[in-house]
Amino acid sequence: MTQTIVCMKWGDRYGPEFANRLYSMARRHTSGDLRFICFTEKPDGLRGEIEAWPLPPINIPERVAWWPWRKLSLWQAPLADIASGDVLALDLDLLVTGPLDDFFTYRPGEYCVIENWTQKGKGMGNTSCFRIPVGRYPEIFDRFNSDPEAVLANWRIEQQYISELIPEQVFWPAEWCLSFKHSILPPFPLNWVKTPRLPPDARIVAFTGQPDQDAAAEGRWPAPLHKRFYKHVRPTLWIGDHWR
Repeated sequence: MTQTIVCMKWGDRYGPEFANRLYSMARRHTSGDLRFICFTEKPDGLRGEIEAWPLPPINIPERVAWWPWRKLSLWQAPLADIASGDVLALDLDLLVTGPLDDFFTYRPGEYCVIENWTQKGKGMGNTSCFRIPVGRYPEIFDRFNSDPEAVLANWRIEQQYISELIPEQVFWPAEWCLSFKHSILPPFPLNWVKTPRLPPDARIVAFTGQPDQDAAAEGRWPAPLHKRFYKHVRPTLWIGDHWR
């Protein structure tokens, strides 16, 4: 069975190397046939194994056109040339550190997502890593596409919107998907003297916000000067072992 993974790359923050390394990590951690699609308006520099498709069409106001709301375009059917089946969606700011096969066999046909690390027990998904049952929930895309302003007026972020429209969402096992900042980074002030350690059962590590993978590996945290006394990370060399 072919395993399909998609990512989205827009704007200038993430260059093609982020998609290329995501593909390389996914390929190392999947055992079967892998189809890897990158939806982007800038396909230059993507490695040949990656299928480059245009950003899926969506009726989205310009003020949020390059925010995570655009990820709702992944909920249309067909998606690219995929009319049905499960598709795993990964953000570019991820580190893949363990096997991905189980992400395709765990609760097949259901919407699976990370339980948001900062809102445990509140039914909130985090869409850094989620699996779309293509065509099962057409209202996610159709409702936004038909009246985006109504959705934007009622929901603050896209993952909140999805979580409320799919209350039966399934969370991945907590040990599979970790946040670098919230799960791994030692709390202040220990982050000045302790290097983050990778838990052995982790399969996905998300670098939401800052620092990105390359910065954290080097011990850099791009932050305003007045926040740098607590926004600090020691060089974390194991990141480079995986982010390649």
